[in-house]
Amino acid sequence: MSVRKTWTVVHRCGHEVPHDLSNRPADRRASFARWLEERDCSAYWKAARDEDGAGKAEWLAAKRAEEQQAAAEWAEQFDMPPLEGPEKALAWAERSRHQLVTAAYSALVTEGSWDEGDWAVLEDTIRTLTRAGWWLDQRAAEGTDLPELLDAATSGDVGTENPFR
Repeated sequence: MSVRKTWTVVHRCGHEVPHDLSNRPADRRASFARWLEERDCSAYWKAARDEDGAGKAEWLAAKRAEEQQAAAEWAEQFDMPPLEGPEKALAWAERSRHQLVTAAYSALVTEGSWDEGDWAVLEDTIRTLTRAGWWLDQRAAEGTDLPELLDAATSGDVGTENPFR
């Protein structure tokens, strides 16, 4: 007599579902069936995941809107020029610029040895970089790396506007 291959499992959600366990070794089928009993069935799990996905999407949209608002207020407060590039990249690049520059200020001035005069020079250089793609490329950089990254920027990354408004 062979070990059965199909198990009817009553899942935690109450649904009764037949499972073909023939792809598992015979000595592991019973324990896997018990494990399945402790879980929701596939249909119930997928429905819960999709419902939860909507909540995550709303949360993420709210978080992005909050970050975008903070980046816009920061750019206005510190007279940062608008970025140039594809429309779909601008918002992300603005958030990236804000996060990197504020991290750099914190690391170099607040926690580091730079004074406000050193920072003002760096800030003037920051204003010259208006290519959105450059800021997106630097989104994973550490704040302490910003001076070196700015030195490595090319003329293609610098905007055409007068940086000394």
